[in-house]
Parts: sequence; structure tokens; C-alpha cells
Amino acid sequence: MNNNIRVLVTGCNGQLGKELQIQFKETMPSLNVIYTDIDTLDITDCSAVERVVIDNEITHIINCAAYTDVDKAEEEKALSAAINSNAVSNLAHVAFANDAKILHISTDYVFDGTAHLPYNEADKVNPKNQYGVTKRLGETQLIGHCPECIIIRTSWLYSPFGKNFVKTMFRLAATKSEVNVVSDQIGSPTYASDLAKVIIKFVTARQWASGIYHYSNEGVCSWYDFAKAIFRIAGIHTKINPIPTRDYPTVASRPAYSVLDKSKIKATLGITIPHWEDSLIECIERLKQMS
Repeated sequence: MNNNIRVLVTGCNGQLGKELQIQFKETMPSLNVIYTDIDTLDITDCSAVERVVIDNEITHIINCAAYTDVDKAEEEKALSAAINSNAVSNLAHVAFANDAKILHISTDYVFDGTAHLPYNEADKVNPKNQYGVTKRLGETQLIGHCPECIIIRTSWLYSPFGKNFVKTMFRLAATKSEVNVVSDQIGSPTYASDLAKVIIKFVTARQWASGIYHYSNEGVCSWYDFAKAIFRIAGIHTKINPIPTRDYPTVASRPAYSVLDKSKIKATLGITIPHWEDSLIECIERLKQMS
């Protein structure tokens, strides 16, 4: 069956896109996968998307492309909406018209963070910033045009690539004697390599399991806890001070609680999910090897 799969990956130069390239190469080297990013495919151009899908007889689209600068999105409203919702609408239209399956990556920021129990897929969405609003709009566009889609909401994504919290902590530790980190925002880190493996499982499964799913690593922590673990594992001795959100003002407000309930994805794929600290150890080991 895998011989008939022809995959289009958008946003291939981002954290998740890079991990997908590694995972596909390691686990399914003979699979037909086309990797695109803004320099090779503008997903806000519907006819360009259609051309690529038709010319390459694409059967599956994995959309990793997104506008992810949460604070800048408050100013660049049109651009964030173009990438996070309008482009998703284009991909959905083209997928539906050409009988292609589509898997799309969304975010914990579709929730407002006022819950005290992990969010499941049926919980009420209520994004509190522009990024979250545009990502939720992308979800509704996708479901509206292509009901048989798969949407994976994830949180606190990091990897050895691109911009992320782990790499920011490394950078700050190299230049500062102490760093302040927010201690009252709670969530679960997600190692992009683990998420990439899950995406490949969905795409290559015998049956296409459409629906919304939540995925992050197991365990719960604050950004402060996460930073402490990063420094401990990496052997960094820079001092970390826990601070409340009010002492670290940002342009966009963040959810205070964004833990995701992963029961559905575990049951559907029959997987166990690694604890965030175990995956962090693996990522830091890779970062050391790369430096």
C-alpha cells in the first residue's frame, strides 16, 4: 500500500518539517515525499498548491506550515491569518477536489487556559490571542471543506532546529549569570521528533482515522520547571529565578494552563508516549552532537 502513497509536506524547514524529513528517511526511505516551504510553494496561492498536488499525484498532505510568532501576530494580523487560516482553506479545497488526505498541525492556544483538567478534543475552544484565533479559524476552514481531515493539536514544541524554548535557554545561559522564567503557566513540552513519528503512523496506517487529536509528551510542568530540567540535563549552572506572568509582560496573552488529554490518540494508534524529561534528554544529546 505504501508504494501508492505520495506525500506533500509543507513547512518542511520548520522544527516539525525537519524532523519529518529525518523520520521518513530513517523509517520509509522508499516512500515518495515532496518537501516544500515558502521558497518552493506559496500555500496562500491556491492555484500553486493545486498544480503541485496534481503534477505529483499527491495522495496525502501534511501541513506543518504556520505563522508561529505569537507576539508579532498581534501586529501582523493579515499575514498570520493568511498563513494560519486562508492557506489552510486552500489546502483543504485542493485536497478535497483531488481526493487527497490531509493532516494538519494545530495548537493548544485554541483554548483559553482557564481549565484545571487536561483539555480533551471536545472541550470548548476560546482562543485569547491572534495566533490562537487564526489557528482555530484554520481548523474550522479545514473541517468545513475537508471533513475527513486529521488535526493534531500540540503544545510547547521544541527540537534541535529552529527557534524554541530549549535553544533560547541555551542562548541565555551563554550570556547571562541568571535568567527569569515564568512559573505560573502550566503545560506539557512536545519533542518534535516524537510528534513526527506519530504523524507518520497516521499517514501510513491501513485505515485513515479522521478527527481531531491532542498530542504532547507525557507529564506536566511550568516553563520554570522546564528550564530547570534543561539546565540540569545539559550541566548548565546559570541561576534560574521563578517569576509570575505579570512580571514578564508580553504583547499577546498566553493560556495559564494548556495541558492536553492524549487518551484519544493513544487509543487510536495504540501508542505509549514518552515522558517529556526522557525526550528532553534525547534532544539535548543531539544538540551537543550538532554543536
